[in-house]
Amino acid sequence: MEIKTGTDIIEISRIKKSIEDTDGKFIERVFTSKEIEYCEKKNTQKYQHYAARFAGKEAVFKAISCKLENKFEISWQDIEILNDNTGRPYVKILNSNLNNITNIDISLSHCKEYAIANVVIII
Repeated sequence: MEIKTGTDIIEISRIKKSIEDTDGKFIERVFTSKEIEYCEKKNTQKYQHYAARFAGKEAVFKAISCKLENKFEISWQDIEILNDNTGRPYVKILNSNLNNITNIDISLSHCKEYAIANVVIII
């Protein structure tokens, strides 16, 4: 058993610009349909939620990257960040090549300008 961690912080304005400049193509490439549905329901705060999930995916990638043969083994949409009934975020790994991950704990946070994510993974 190994414990790995990953952290990422991003400027919300960068995610907003990526979404607006690509006419939604960025969203379709990075996020799953469930993530898009969740973020779009947040109306004026949707960019904060997209940014937090982007940071979460980056944090997961950082934690598992040492276990990947090459970075192309995993895509953005192989990592899905959802919320349980209490609103707590959790991670679903949708790539069967990564089934050796036994547990992932994630924390997301955002303010007006930044979003941050931290993950702890047991492999």
